[in-house]
Amino acid sequence: MTYPQNTPSVDDMLKMPTGELAQIPVALLAALQGELDHAGKQLKAATARFNTALEVRYATRAAEARRACGKDTGTVRLVDGDYTVVADLPKRIEWDQEKLAQIARSISDSGDDPAEFIDTKLTVSERKYTALPEAWRKGFEPARTVKTGALKVTLEREEGEQ
Repeated sequence: MTYPQNTPSVDDMLKMPTGELAQIPVALLAALQGELDHAGKQLKAATARFNTALEVRYATRAAEARRACGKDTGTVRLVDGDYTVVADLPKRIEWDQEKLAQIARSISDSGDDPAEFIDTKLTVSERKYTALPEAWRKGFEPARTVKTGALKVTLEREEGEQ
């Protein structure tokens, strides 16, 4: 994509007051948005490549250090010249929901409270909520709070415009 010659650079944009930036012509805003999108994609790709290089360089040493500590996951510190390399391999636990439900029933059947061991989060999908009959939806309303995310504005050129 070709950008107008007077499009502010990302560095220029960072130095501009927000009010001044908001007042530049929409064509320049759109061009700047395109540059930022391109720069973001480049940064994401460069970050992924850099992180892969760090993994190639330190993964084996970090695994050996973890094994020496008798652990499969967690943080280890390695020395490389004047630097300390902190290598963290987080533990990600996934629970089989069907099996947990069976365990919860067994705990309950034995007279104990499964809530002492198992966290339960009740939720209603928005699709299912809107499909409910209106009388039922009214019953759910006291338990429902609607929050919004951040506004995202994208500038798109009208078809046929150059």
